[in-house]
Amino acid sequence: MSFISLLLSAVNDSVNDFNMKVPYSEPKIFTGGVNIQNWSKLTKAEQSEALSKEWFLYFSYREPKTGKLKRQPNIKAGVNKFKTKRERHIFLKTLQRNLFLLLEKGFNPYKDNTALEKQFFGSDAKQEELAKLPSQNTIEPKPIIQTPIIPKKVTKKQVSETESDVLSVSDALKFGLEIKKKELSRNSYRGFVSHINLFEKWLIENKKNKLPITSITKKNVIDYLNSILLRSSARNRNNTRTSISSLFKTLEDNEIIGENFVRKINVLKTAPKRNKTYTPKQEKELTEYLEENDPILLLFIQFLSYNFLRPIEVCRLKIEDLDIEDKKLTVRAKNKVVKIKIIPDLLIELLPDLSGMDKSHFLFSFDGIGGVWDIHDNNKRDHFSKRFKKAKDHFGLGIDYGLYSYRHTTITKLYRKFREILTPFEAKTKLMMITGHSTMVALEQYLRDIDAELPEDYSELLKN
Repeated sequence: MSFISLLLSAVNDSVNDFNMKVPYSEPKIFTGGVNIQNWSKLTKAEQSEALSKEWFLYFSYREPKTGKLKRQPNIKAGVNKFKTKRERHIFLKTLQRNLFLLLEKGFNPYKDNTALEKQFFGSDAKQEELAKLPSQNTIEPKPIIQTPIIPKKVTKKQVSETESDVLSVSDALKFGLEIKKKELSRNSYRGFVSHINLFEKWLIENKKNKLPITSITKKNVIDYLNSILLRSSARNRNNTRTSISSLFKTLEDNEIIGENFVRKINVLKTAPKRNKTYTPKQEKELTEYLEENDPILLLFIQFLSYNFLRPIEVCRLKIEDLDIEDKKLTVRAKNKVVKIKIIPDLLIELLPDLSGMDKSHFLFSFDGIGGVWDIHDNNKRDHFSKRFKKAKDHFGLGIDYGLYSYRHTTITKLYRKFREILTPFEAKTKLMMITGHSTMVALEQYLRDIDAELPEDYSELLKN
């Protein structure tokens, strides 16, 4: 067993305060790569995986020659022989308190600690006895129950400085991605990891990936976000900022960095873009073109138009989701919540016979109705968007028009029809049940954005 492990087991409650600059980091506990505060929220498999890893105590001490903090060997002292989280944590907390006391009392791994040995072990005979003990981790010390030592307050800045040698930038980003992969849905993680990988690529190009993670500054992140803004858009820059901030929050929660400064970086204002509504002439021309050239895409669009679904929701539809007899449709939303919607007769009349098809197959496959299509939902949506672009290009329609334009067009037509016989409030109430907007305020904002309600001709009011 190492000398420092024996000191930690023999330390007493006598504490003297020193008014000197602390040349060491605050001792930290590594708990298998998980946040122990969330232990009860982890699955049994995740808990087992954490316990299968080595737990230990670690700290840094300022090297005399360089004046820089240097990571010291991990202190295990037999902790990994304990099989439960509670036993390991209690044991390491005791070692942590005692190590802090040793450091406060003047322990220095680069100097002779004879005086400290005598203080804790007493006579020379006891010290001779210690020299005969075997090497580290062959004897398991029993934790000493003692009054908790209240350490001097360590600022976030000090934590950041002292743990600069714990993880490199690349290792810290890798650790953060492993944690976020457990937290995020598959779709969300896909965009998240893309942002972080591009950030790491920039760090590599600027030769910062091998530096300590705590050497990355707010200015570094701002420089990267500015590069995103210059080559793309404010929206992409803001989304990237959100991803980096989320990862740095994970690093902060796991005490790898002292503070998530990315959250303090400002969010730029963006002008939201919305697809234009098709005119009756444009809608008629597109329908005739698709009937002749891509009837499957036309049916895909009719699900958007008549059932007010999002393109990705249509991509998720399976044969089993359509109850033709009861005229009901089961929709799987992004947040995994299942929604039930009616299938209007207008759409039922357009559907082919689905009775003989495999219920587990997707309604829309790569090349037809009903089939296996085992690719990501986003790729399916992109596939139909590219097919629709051929129709747009045929009529010279620009980026202001897209698949979403059909939803806007149909909702506008419905609202104006309701307004012919209903008050604005009555019309919005009926429309809200059809579109699926959660609040009246949200629906009203949407109708304003797509200019669904226009005033009557006011020429008479302007005449003299």
